[in-house]
Amino acid sequence: MGLKERRARERRARRKQILDVARRLLFEDGLRAASINRIAREAELGVGTLYFYYRNKEEIFAELQAEGLDLLRARIERDLAAAAGPADRLRRAAAAILAFSRENRDYFDVIDCFLSAPRILFEPTLKSEVDRHGTKIIQLVAALVADGQERGAFTPRVVPRDFAVLFVAAVHGLTHYRKLETTVLEGAGFDQVFRRAVDHLVDSLSVRV
Repeated sequence: MGLKERRARERRARRKQILDVARRLLFEDGLRAASINRIAREAELGVGTLYFYYRNKEEIFAELQAEGLDLLRARIERDLAAAAGPADRLRRAAAAILAFSRENRDYFDVIDCFLSAPRILFEPTLKSEVDRHGTKIIQLVAALVADGQERGAFTPRVVPRDFAVLFVAAVHGLTHYRKLETTVLEGAGFDQVFRRAVDHLVDSLSVRV
């Protein structure tokens, strides 16, 4: 292995070391606890060394945000493999988002945190990079809608990307209502409410015979 390749490998390893520590701190103690000083200390690095790999903590958090979005997209794609048709694909995509919010709560909370105030946390270049990863999820759902239209299962009057934005936003918002099972949704059962809401969204696309 040449010097260039060895240095590139060492750089990747050091960035992974920093990300692993930052991810743990963020998951365990929240955004405020994951300061540059603490990340450097727990990674056993000097602050100056950390800045050699990342310009600021926002750059670290942007990478973790993108990581979470990529994991969510992979979960959706995995669950779509067993789908029976266009409508079932959308329902499975929604179920995958809900499952991810439960099984990967830390990542989901990170996504929520940065979605709440992206322009405050990220400068334009970082925000564009994070948005690129999030857009892949929108594109995936839009492709499901377009495929359903081509198959004659979904109405052609809907713009696939517009519906995909609505669908992902609605499903993402619905996941938070599980916190209200003992208040607003008392006696209703969150999973049942979630399925009915998703059914309404999917049925709105269906071609009426």
